Amino acid sequence: MVGLRVRETGAVLATELQLARGVWSRTRGLMLRPALESGKALDIRPCSSIHMMFMRFPIDAVFYDRDGTVTRVARNVRPWVGIAFGGRGARGVVELPAGAAIAVAPGETLVFDDPTEVAE
Repeated sequence: MVGLRVRETGAVLATELQLARGVWSRTRGLMLRPALESGKALDIRPCSSIHMMFMRFPIDAVFYDRDGTVTRVARNVRPWVGIAFGGRGARGVVELPAGAAIAVAPGETLVFDDPTEVAE
């Protein structure tokens, strides 16, 4: 299981980060799911824009470049009608429950933590 935090502040954005790397998982994203629980998120890579068709709930979307630097934060993207673009250099996006991206801003760096790599 992978977690996600902001390097500069240490703020934890997600404790359970699901990875979407294949064509099907990236295409499906969070569509048709009933909700995204607090502490959970979906990382879609590669991805530089999202749409909200077939979504049932609003989300926050944090776009980042190849170095993990945040390029754009789209907050409270509305289901069915929302769309968001990551801006110049965006290579991935983390989709979070609405309101969960309050602690991150463009220019900050995302850190993807894998607890299996942490020494005890």
